[in-house]
Amino acid sequence: MAHFKEANGVGEWLDQRLATGTLTKVLMTEYWIPKNINFLWAMGMVLAFTFKILVISGIFLLMYYKPDVNLAFDSVNYTIMQEVEYGWLFRHVHGVAASVVFLVIYIHMLVGIYYGSYKRGREMIWISGMLLFVTFSAEAFSGYMLPWGQMSYWAAQVITNLFGGIPLIGSELVIWIRGNFVVADATLTRFFMLHVLLLPLAIMMIIVLHFYSLRIPHVNNQECEELDFDKEAEKYKKGDKKGAKIIPFWPVFMAKDVFVVAVFMIFFFYLVFYHYNFAMDPVNFDQANPMKTPAHIYPEWYFLWSYEVLRGFFFSSDLGLAAFGVANIIFFLMPFLDKDKTVKPAHKRPMFFIWFWLLIIDMIVLTVYGKLPPTGPNAWIGFVASVVFLVLFVLLPIITKIDFNKAGGK
Repeated sequence: MAHFKEANGVGEWLDQRLATGTLTKVLMTEYWIPKNINFLWAMGMVLAFTFKILVISGIFLLMYYKPDVNLAFDSVNYTIMQEVEYGWLFRHVHGVAASVVFLVIYIHMLVGIYYGSYKRGREMIWISGMLLFVTFSAEAFSGYMLPWGQMSYWAAQVITNLFGGIPLIGSELVIWIRGNFVVADATLTRFFMLHVLLLPLAIMMIIVLHFYSLRIPHVNNQECEELDFDKEAEKYKKGDKKGAKIIPFWPVFMAKDVFVVAVFMIFFFYLVFYHYNFAMDPVNFDQANPMKTPAHIYPEWYFLWSYEVLRGFFFSSDLGLAAFGVANIIFFLMPFLDKDKTVKPAHKRPMFFIWFWLLIIDMIVLTVYGKLPPTGPNAWIGFVASVVFLVLFVLLPIITKIDFNKAGGK
């Protein structure tokens, strides 16, 4: 065909047929990033890298895991941990990555909240990010069940029971999710399929949506300054690299991302080799026994804050379930609850700044008390912290409106 010329190399041959040159410009060399951002903006890349670690280590574990209630526990604790060469390493890597990925997610979320990265055209970035949080949560829970230890079994019992609180369809929904009237072999098989196939595919698609949603409004910056990216890109291309307020994603910003990922990997493998136990509950090294309930059931640390909201209303299971539902969707509404029409960092919004730190403190309290037995003072502290969490979001539209008015609408 006339429009195809003799290619001078593999790159040019591919470009003629797949427009790889255009794709490279759109995604890398002409995708612009503000200069005035810090290492916290690399959390997205760290998250993507950690997800790759989870996928690769999970594939190796999948080769030896048996999704059967009679074989699952032994396949994990004996076959993988003792018989397969370096099986222990892959399990430690997978377990630590599954835990650390939530640390990265929470940092990423809080940075977005602090700098208002959910406002004025960036709503879809935030919503897609929260969808990632939900799917990662589902992926983590489904994976937590697979070792078929005591905590795996009873956590599945508690979580699946939550769906029974949904009016009209609750009891039927619980049976459908479990594939049985109780947590059993069918439940394990279903969660296995969710964990290794459906949820990873969903995560990959939402990651693509999340990165795509960044393309038009671009990344926010520390000063929340709205930049004319076309104008700044022209400056950069003409050689005024110091005067331009932006840099290309590749290779300049990517080099910074690689540095942060490298530092993160030092921390990550330190945990893998020396402190992996934090990601593995000792109770889960006992095989699942439906006839023996653990003295105290609790989820992994990254779910403890929402779990405490659930049980914080200890005097009413219906109120606890409602509060739990609200707590898990309320972050989606951040773009609509924040009534300040400007985009400014929290330290330039006095009341929002206080709100932000109160939220962090309250979530830490919920996390700490979520692992403690809900008796005596613990129960009341958990109740107060749960109420404070909900009240903070009720007050958010009011305090952001006050900040906006005090600043004269600027």
